[in-house]
Amino acid sequence: MYKEKLKFNENGKFVIMQVSDAQDMHIPRRAMLKMLNKAYGKVNPDMVVLTGDNILGNHINDAPIGKRKNVKTKEGTLKRMETALGYVLKPLEKRKIPFAFIYGNHDDMNCISKDEQAQIYKKYDYCIPFNEDDKSVDCDTYNVPIYSKDGSKVKYNLWMLDSAGSDENGNSTYDGVEKKTVQWYERKSDEMTKENGGEPIMSLMFQHIPIPRVSEFFKKCKSDDKSAVKGPDGNFYKLNHKKAKGFAFEYPNSDTGDTSDNGLLEAVKSRDDVSAMVFGHDHLNSFVGKIDGINIVQTPGASFRSYGNMVSRGVRVFTIDENNTSSFETYTISYFDLFGKNFVSVMRYIFNADEYEKIKTLVVVLLVILLIGIISYLLSIFHILN
Repeated sequence: MYKEKLKFNENGKFVIMQVSDAQDMHIPRRAMLKMLNKAYGKVNPDMVVLTGDNILGNHINDAPIGKRKNVKTKEGTLKRMETALGYVLKPLEKRKIPFAFIYGNHDDMNCISKDEQAQIYKKYDYCIPFNEDDKSVDCDTYNVPIYSKDGSKVKYNLWMLDSAGSDENGNSTYDGVEKKTVQWYERKSDEMTKENGGEPIMSLMFQHIPIPRVSEFFKKCKSDDKSAVKGPDGNFYKLNHKKAKGFAFEYPNSDTGDTSDNGLLEAVKSRDDVSAMVFGHDHLNSFVGKIDGINIVQTPGASFRSYGNMVSRGVRVFTIDENNTSSFETYTISYFDLFGKNFVSVMRYIFNADEYEKIKTLVVVLLVILLIGIISYLLSIFHILN
């Protein structure tokens, strides 16, 4: 694992790239890998944060075509998981970019536990140490200190919080952040503030599942509104641009049924050490707003195997200034920002993107029919000539 201190660079900046919902398998969609590598080269981040659904864990044993399970042993599942994660982690290792991770609802929906899965990450030299000691919380609940450029003092912090795991049967629980995790944050935050002479150390807080109050950024609209998305109550909503800037193509957190964040937002407000709470999970949404004075950041998904669209797929970048740690700059980079909308990039996108599965199937069928027709025609000509 990574042994060195993370530090602000000589210009007093620290750049974080967030990759959320990579959500792929042992045979990956190459467009996502090309997108991530292009983004790493463009941004040159000081670290990468993987914010859950790093693999499509509930389908890791599936056959290449269809959903039939063709791996039935734990050893086979583990091997596929190592391969799938390797496609995400090896480019970071090659570029010598330190990375931290948390889990999402798809990661451990199989026979490989969170702790066992963490050992795969641990094999990489640039994996930032995670929680292996505090058994009161999950292994992906920990913090990452960032030091001043001279390395003498902790100037910033990242909170990595577990959310949305699976039960003992591998079924997704969609619980968000648990009470024990909130209590851990409260203890650790108080401890760090005390060690810093009573001054809170500013931070970003990463978790996979958005807190329920993110729905406050949405307002009711008519079903025929071009921005309308259907909510869990059957009504239609759209992003309220007076409250949040960005875009939304799905209602937030609509499949979890959560009604509480177990006191997390109140804990954050009372400690005044979090610049922003940052989420993934909702692949089609990308926005920044405020709830009770706390910045809320929603990051879109990177996956090409799971759902997305031509606007959303991408990554998010944060830049922190050592001289003003109470604020941050953030922006997203999409697939087409990186590659442009030329013929090659569009064709690569269509060939890889999940929402074009029906179109690709139809094209293949038509090509097969055309090929059969050509062969039949040539055979008939050959027969006539003979």
